[in-house]
Amino acid sequence: MRFCVCIKQVPDLTTAVQTGRMVLNAYDASAVEAALVLTEAGGGSVDLLLVGPRSAGETIRKALAMGGDRATHVVVEDPSELDSYAIAEILAAELAGGAYDVIACGKQSQDTDAGLTGSMLAERLGLPYASNAVALSAEGDRLVVTRQGDSGQEIIELPTPCVVTCSNDMNDPRIASLKGIMAAKRKEVVEHGPSGLAAARPRTVVERHEPVPGRPAGQVFEGDPEELVATVVDRLRNEARVI
Repeated sequence: MRFCVCIKQVPDLTTAVQTGRMVLNAYDASAVEAALVLTEAGGGSVDLLLVGPRSAGETIRKALAMGGDRATHVVVEDPSELDSYAIAEILAAELAGGAYDVIACGKQSQDTDAGLTGSMLAERLGLPYASNAVALSAEGDRLVVTRQGDSGQEIIELPTPCVVTCSNDMNDPRIASLKGIMAAKRKEVVEHGPSGLAAARPRTVVERHEPVPGRPAGQVFEGDPEELVATVVDRLRNEARVI
């Protein structure tokens, strides 16, 4: 099978945000690993596609070092101005040729957790789609997806070409070897701007980001139990207004 895995550069959530360290989205790393496992077992190729600033080249090389064959980098210097819809439109313009059997991506990105791009991309391309995959296997020219549903796991067989989004629970992405890192430097990365950017205008705008407000300190009441009950009930009724 020929895979295209859509990847994203995101802030490293294991460090303080102020450091500005950027990494490969964990969900996308699982999608890359799943594609590599299937192609290593049954043949095929794994291409990568990233929409992001020029500085995201390091993230692309990391995914290539894992084993990806080649990559396309759609350079958008400020991707924060693009929402899920706009990203899906840019990806669809790149993938409209139908050259891939499976288009895979993480089920969400660890910066916004929106989880919308995969479904929008599938709809835009008119392809069958499965979300939240925890396992992938190939049956001839069909993709068998085990996905985590609300009440248990579901097994879905998709004809190819298709789109699938992957959970980070499906595997442990490999750590690139020194050989893989050296090989990644020689692999092809095509860079260009977005196709049809006018159609990729965002439908939503983020005005600002604010930290989650802290919770006020709790109150400790002491004294006679009967008086305490009356005090607590009064506070809940007249201050918190929850009863």
